[in-house]
Amino acid sequence: MSYHTTVHNVYKKAAEAPQASLCCVPQSPLYLPELTVPEIMHAMNYGCGSTVHPDDMSPGQRALYVGVGGGLEALQLAYFTRTPGGVIAVDPVKEMRDVAKENLEEAARLNPWFDPSFVTICDGDALELPVPDDSVDFAAQNCLFNIFTTAEDGNDLAQALAEMHRVLRPAGRLAMSDPVAPQPLPVELRQDAGLRAACLSGCPTLEHYLSEITAVGFGTIMIRSRRPYRLLDHKRYPVDQDILLESVEVTAIKTPMPSDGACIFTGRMAIYSGSDETFDDGQGHILPAGMPMPVCDKTATALELLERPDLKVTPSTWHDSGGGCC
Repeated sequence: MSYHTTVHNVYKKAAEAPQASLCCVPQSPLYLPELTVPEIMHAMNYGCGSTVHPDDMSPGQRALYVGVGGGLEALQLAYFTRTPGGVIAVDPVKEMRDVAKENLEEAARLNPWFDPSFVTICDGDALELPVPDDSVDFAAQNCLFNIFTTAEDGNDLAQALAEMHRVLRPAGRLAMSDPVAPQPLPVELRQDAGLRAACLSGCPTLEHYLSEITAVGFGTIMIRSRRPYRLLDHKRYPVDQDILLESVEVTAIKTPMPSDGACIFTGRMAIYSGSDETFDDGQGHILPAGMPMPVCDKTATALELLERPDLKVTPSTWHDSGGGCC
């Protein structure tokens, strides 16, 4: 049985009855004024983080959500768009689409501002999105892309990312939450279709994950969060030693690719403490005296190489909210 079939069956069962152990990690629900989320949506939260951040939202945007699940994040996105068809939710599992529609009807009863027409639920696959080129401002997926194979096993991940890049307008944003591994996982584990469907055995390393995102053309990447996800215990899984998987939240922006590679922000800061009002590195980066400025990893490395006592560069915090010098 292919992993595609296994994934379909796993999420068909998850639509029929909430699966408490599938993907999700404990987290506080996103609070938004005047939004009441049906309890069933919380029970069917099969993600490993969040992909809805107010910083990514803007008036009049059109949003795409891939892998609708119980409809939680589609509802959260509709909270910001509030227009018919403002959110497109794509899922290949009929049972999941049907349950999401029911859950959104319940959400309409609980929220006077919400109309189910705000969310259009479509039959479709992340590998071939039923959405025109350059047609959405924001796209998201939660704990889905780690299921796809990478170059070692088929590289469906590259195709899924390329599809997201295709449908986004210039400067559009792709928000993702996925588990990653600290080292490449054993082949035996990666080929276990059941564990892959459960978001445990398909996790790439963070470096590989980021390289796949930049390879399809995203010129700017922000890592918003990085935290423990699950433990692959060597007593329960075919690994030589325990492996702690992490969950990362990433926003990729469809900007042109710089000649020296993508700008990846991991929460690093640069601080100038010299006697001048500002410091100009001659590469377009101007640092006001005494003010920490977010910088991408490329710029952080270049500033460190200057070895100036009046420049301090902080390590990665793995928490970036945007802005700064690239």
